[in-house]
Amino acid sequence: MDKFNSNQKIKDIVTKFPKAAEVFKKFKIDFCCGGDRPLIVAINNQDLDEEEILDSLNTIYENFANNKTNKSNKSKDWTSIPFTDLIDHIVNKHHAYLYENLPLISELLTKTLRAHGASHQELQEVYKLFHMLKMELDSHLIKEETVQYPAIEKYEKSKSIVDLEQAIQVSKELETEHTEAGDILKKLRKITNEYIIPADACNTYKSAYEKLEDLESDLFEHIHLENNILFPRLYSLKK
Repeated sequence: MDKFNSNQKIKDIVTKFPKAAEVFKKFKIDFCCGGDRPLIVAINNQDLDEEEILDSLNTIYENFANNKTNKSNKSKDWTSIPFTDLIDHIVNKHHAYLYENLPLISELLTKTLRAHGASHQELQEVYKLFHMLKMELDSHLIKEETVQYPAIEKYEKSKSIVDLEQAIQVSKELETEHTEAGDILKKLRKITNEYIIPADACNTYKSAYEKLEDLESDLFEHIHLENNILFPRLYSLKK
């Protein structure tokens, strides 16, 4: 029996089965900021093959289920673990990734623009968009670590409705920032022609585009954990 169907929301599929993100990345389906849509809407909007996508999802799920005793296939249920554990995961994996890679990508793009900007004028826009994203993420991470996460942790200890409302207010602000970051990522993918590396690209150019695509992938997972799991869990507590 098939596990998934196209009437399910994208975010629900990834929440229940995190490895589904691999399929959505392959087909360029937004599962973070655009996750609150039935899968069929994304399929129709992007003129994709519904049968191919469902076959891919259900095949990867079947393979996972048949190897469920393999420890490497086990994944945490982020919908039920304590908030602090989910926050620690986001900080230690996704924030750490950004702290390491944002400066590196900036350096690579600067060198690439200097060397190839005259012959590849789109690099001016790539450079500008990335640094807009970097500036937003730099302040965003600080807000998460100094305001939002402490507010959530405070509520988890106190169970106070006042503390919960504070945590929810900050979360709604961050959701808006996530959407803005997602819009920049879409523009970057478009201006780079799906991160296709030009024939005359040097190794620095190649590394810059590869790192940008990796950044997109990590941010999708990062935002999914917050928009589709952490924040809804908070909102559901307010009765």
